[in-house]
Amino acid sequence: MTALTDFQRLEAQGSWRAAPDAPLREVIVSVGDATLVLSDPRTDRPLSHWSLPAVVQLNPGVTPAIYAPTTTGEDETVTIDDPLMIEAIARVQGAVASHRAHTGRLRNGLLVLAILAALGWLVFWLPGALIGHAARIAPPAQARDIGQAILTDLERGSGAVCHRESGQAVLNWLAPRLLGPDAAVRVVPGPLGGARRLPGEIYVIGSDLLQTAPGPEAAAAHLVAARLATTDDALRQAAVQHAGLLASIRLMTLGHLPQTAMQGFGAAMLMNPAPRPSDADLLAALAERGIPAEPYARTLDPTGQTVLPLIEGDAFRTTPPARPLLTDEQWLALQQICAG
Repeated sequence: MTALTDFQRLEAQGSWRAAPDAPLREVIVSVGDATLVLSDPRTDRPLSHWSLPAVVQLNPGVTPAIYAPTTTGEDETVTIDDPLMIEAIARVQGAVASHRAHTGRLRNGLLVLAILAALGWLVFWLPGALIGHAARIAPPAQARDIGQAILTDLERGSGAVCHRESGQAVLNWLAPRLLGPDAAVRVVPGPLGGARRLPGEIYVIGSDLLQTAPGPEAAAAHLVAARLATTDDALRQAAVQHAGLLASIRLMTLGHLPQTAMQGFGAAMLMNPAPRPSDADLLAALAERGIPAEPYARTLDPTGQTVLPLIEGDAFRTTPPARPLLTDEQWLALQQICAG
């Protein structure tokens, strides 16, 4: 014991009681290697060994001091009146108490650090996890509501959705054939830089794709490209991320987002170019739907220099589709969707 370097050969007389009801017996008390040794003074035969760190004084602050190897007082005891021996044992008790306090502080410090780490992990992980969960579990009706809210935000910059009945009827007929049974296509007056896919299978195009094109093929190809380039799950995730944690919790608990949750999302979307799928995927999808690729490619680059793979890979480059995408009457009605 480092606390007893000054007392390594310390011995003192003491009165030992082997049990609470046993007679007192004179012993020699000596400090051993982390032990208190009680020996017979006549034969030097050890009678008992006590662990120094475990020794307790049953009458603190009193002389002669009574010690026991346990705190119960129901075991053997030894009475010592030698001040030097009492000081040695007290020093051991102080060293043990200091070590326990240090260990307790270290344990408490580690516990606090663990709690802070867990809280920090929750602070950084939990919001993203809740937002992601809210986006994943949103049913189709909620996804459509989110898409409609984004469309409303888009209208602030591109103008209100065009609602001419004859043109919308053409889109309602065309959308399931191009995009799937749940798709809905809307047209806004302003340009959007291509077609934009919104959550809930809502697709939006600008009227520029209808007014400046010789036919519906370019607009149709843009819609197909929007479908291939993004997924509804990714769109919902981005939208709910924009809405924030509190809005996500509201979506999970009440089933809808606050009215202002998507404010600014449409404008942020238009700051980036419309996403494009790979040329191979788009060419395959257009060929399957009977849509030429070159009209789409020319809207990206009128010279054709940067879109040669799309032009050269067009399945209808030399032979037009067997059936036109729309009749002349349908195409005219679609072109006039924003008129009046």
